[in-house]
Amino acid sequence: MSDLGGVEAELRAAVRGEVDFSVTARALNTMDASNYRRVPLGVLAPRDADDVAAALAVCRERGVPVVARGAGTSIAGQATGTGLVLDFTRHMNRIVSLDPESRTAVVQPGVICDGLRGAAAPHGLTFGPDPSTHNRCTLGGMIGNNSCGSHSVAWGTTADNVASLSVVSGAGARLALGQGWSGAPDGLRALLDGELELLRTGFPELPRRISGYALDALLPERGADLARAFCGSEGTLGVVTEAVVRLVDAPRARALAVLGYADESAAAEAAAGLLPHGPLTVEGMAADLVRGSEGLPKGGAWLFVETGGADEGEARARAEAIARAVSADTVDSVVVTDPVGQRALWRVREDASGTATRMPDGSEAWPGWEDCAVPPARLGAYLRDFRGLLTEHRLRGTPYGHFGDGCIHVRIDFDLMSETGVRRFRRFSEDLAEVVVAHGGSLSGEHGDGQARAELLPKMYGADLVRLFERVKGVWDPADLLNPGMLVRPAPLDSNLRFAPLPREPVDVAFGYPHDGGDFSAAVRRCVGVAKCRTESAGSGGGVMCPSFRATGEEEHSTRGRARLLHEMLAGEVVTDGWRSEEVKDALDLCLSCKGCRSDCPVGVDMATYKAEFLHHHYEGRRRPAAHYAMGWLPVWLRLASRTRTAGVANAVARVGVLASLAKRAGGIAQEREIPRLAGESFRRWFRGRKAPVSSRGPSVVLWPDTFTEHLSPAVGRAAVRVLEDAGLRPVVPPGDVCCGLTYVSTGQLDRARAVMRRTLDRMAPLLDSGALLVVLEPSCAAALKTDLVELLGEDARARELAGRVRTFAQALEELAPEWTPPRIGRPVVGQTHCHQHAVLGDAAERRLREKAGLTGELSGGCCGLAGNFGFEAGHYEVSVACAEEQLLPAVRGSVPEAEGGAVVLADGFSCRTQLEQLGGGARGRHLAEVLAEGLRGEG
Repeated sequence: MSDLGGVEAELRAAVRGEVDFSVTARALNTMDASNYRRVPLGVLAPRDADDVAAALAVCRERGVPVVARGAGTSIAGQATGTGLVLDFTRHMNRIVSLDPESRTAVVQPGVICDGLRGAAAPHGLTFGPDPSTHNRCTLGGMIGNNSCGSHSVAWGTTADNVASLSVVSGAGARLALGQGWSGAPDGLRALLDGELELLRTGFPELPRRISGYALDALLPERGADLARAFCGSEGTLGVVTEAVVRLVDAPRARALAVLGYADESAAAEAAAGLLPHGPLTVEGMAADLVRGSEGLPKGGAWLFVETGGADEGEARARAEAIARAVSADTVDSVVVTDPVGQRALWRVREDASGTATRMPDGSEAWPGWEDCAVPPARLGAYLRDFRGLLTEHRLRGTPYGHFGDGCIHVRIDFDLMSETGVRRFRRFSEDLAEVVVAHGGSLSGEHGDGQARAELLPKMYGADLVRLFERVKGVWDPADLLNPGMLVRPAPLDSNLRFAPLPREPVDVAFGYPHDGGDFSAAVRRCVGVAKCRTESAGSGGGVMCPSFRATGEEEHSTRGRARLLHEMLAGEVVTDGWRSEEVKDALDLCLSCKGCRSDCPVGVDMATYKAEFLHHHYEGRRRPAAHYAMGWLPVWLRLASRTRTAGVANAVARVGVLASLAKRAGGIAQEREIPRLAGESFRRWFRGRKAPVSSRGPSVVLWPDTFTEHLSPAVGRAAVRVLEDAGLRPVVPPGDVCCGLTYVSTGQLDRARAVMRRTLDRMAPLLDSGALLVVLEPSCAAALKTDLVELLGEDARARELAGRVRTFAQALEELAPEWTPPRIGRPVVGQTHCHQHAVLGDAAERRLREKAGLTGELSGGCCGLAGNFGFEAGHYEVSVACAEEQLLPAVRGSVPEAEGGAVVLADGFSCRTQLEQLGGGARGRHLAEVLAEGLRGEG
């Protein structure tokens, strides 16, 4: 491996796929979702099986290790490596064929699990295994780990659902694996025929035995199933290039019984007793993993029991029968048949893999003993011993997972940053392996052994069987080319830890990071790699994260990818130029700062804040891009135009093609964009000059004159005044110019942002003393006042007080005028919930207000793609349009225009309204205040 340039050149000559040995590619692939980190030499995205075979040949000749990688969500370290990473997600991601008659599909390894399930659904079929990462994990990864998921009690593991495999072995042979020995590598049958007694006695019988190689599947009485034996080999024997998988009948209807128990032990004891009722799944979790109890029955722990049926009535009847059968043991129960309600409850369970990475007090917790499994009847006793071991080692963790299969997930608050903590991690791992084996269990019940558990396999299988694993590996891969250090001859479980190269002292930063003890490194460590940001759709429930990844499909434009690059920037080994890194800057460039990850990421990564922090340091003492001055200082320019009464001149220039083009070029604005028109009269000038109504006895509210409402959309402010006064409230505006600092924050001009915020606090002091609430019409400004203000000026008590007073328009009406009845609009709505509203403020009050006004229907999720300055900046137009085309624009185009008696287009954010105006074919989005004000005029 001394001539790395030669390796790269040989690969480029040998394959058609992309070869990438860049800093960015290597940094993005140093980690999976485990505790481990290895720096690869480079990445190849093969186009077909020929590319795979050619790459393996080059790597064999050069002595370069190879690791196959799908979505990179493995939890034991097996998707990391020091050689060449094969990325199957880019090209080898097709469903080759799907045959409803034989109930099989031919897939490439990069196919996403939900992609296959979606293709099978029109035929009434599905792929049974469904890990919690089912909307981003790949079939190749599932085969490598023998993944299971929540429905394995009904449909088994991935190995149970694989018919045959096309594989390139480590020795370079192209093999077709199925039932029988015809596809086996030379020497395998002879080796195992001499070890039949060991194969018959060495493997425990339990539904979730994933550890080691499944060599017992090659026994003659089991049909010598080579494909089944290969599943779970973690990329150490060969590389899958195609698979024939079995599909199962999908229930036409499903119901979910959520059973509440007094505590975790009671739920664990009850799980095995539910299996005779034939459920599709029996999942368990305790209260300390639940962020909010909405929809859950009473209890300290719950079992999620799903049933199927030919119709909703049959599915419900089965679920209710189970709930009745165990009613004497439960505290409470609920049966849900509504798909939206079921999805919401399942999301609580699926997000546990991320939620569990933070203890209730905010301290970090990590994988490592994520998925041990015991016989289901032993689960209660095992959990008691497990809890006792945690106490003995002074550790904490909250188990959850597949109770019906005896498989438990848990994140534990290991200290993996200190030598003492790492030693405790090892001692606990060794002791827990003994406990698992004593209960007849498997060290891995779902995610594989990888580096986390392979060292301890002799405790489970004994020395003789582990030596046989090594000999089998030698037959398939004599040069130890494939994933060395995994499963056989493993690296020590406490080596290659991802945290080892990180700085031990807090990094000097501008934001306060209150949820991470002020430590930027701890904030970046939040990303554990579960990759919810890599989903191909925003999903139901108005999700947002991560619009740039969905637009480009590139890992570096996902929240996880950006967090990986920041991690490597702090580590300083791959990304070596710190805050000046061009690789990190380029990855963050397409981050829309939508803050979707702040709410949608299970561990609360806030990439918008991290981006602002990075830009602050990256450009410190240096000239910034023109857009940072043009749009970052937008409040200054708009105030200047207002005071000099030159808005008309600016609008005239914007309408002259040549002049507008020159202005956009000078300001770093995309040529495809139209420059928004400035209002002839600002909102505050109108407010001061209007004839005030007879004074109300209601409370005063401070109506925040944000930059957009003040200078670009004063009609929104006027409408809000009309509605607030009709509700009996007395709106006032702050004295002097105030600003939330949003545009400075989003461009990373944090020193300027703090100065602006401090001046705002000074000017707001009299109104703060009055105790009035602050009504903010622009969601992004409200979010900045709620979060950025506090995180940049946390030492100033006034910042926290002001943030606590912030209310959205609907929140203020609900809180201060609960008896007020809005005008009855009686129309459907389309549009999009603002990203910052979704991520920071919540939209429950808005939903209730719309319902009272007879505005029916749901707003879409995703992001409009304009996102403040983002969509206006040169180089961002195509991504901005792609984001808008995901949900917002199709929803608006698919509706009947309001003028024809159709839907009202709602868009509370100026960016959303502007994007609709410029891309939506003339669709006019309006703030909810405008719609209600118009309704009041209609009533009058």
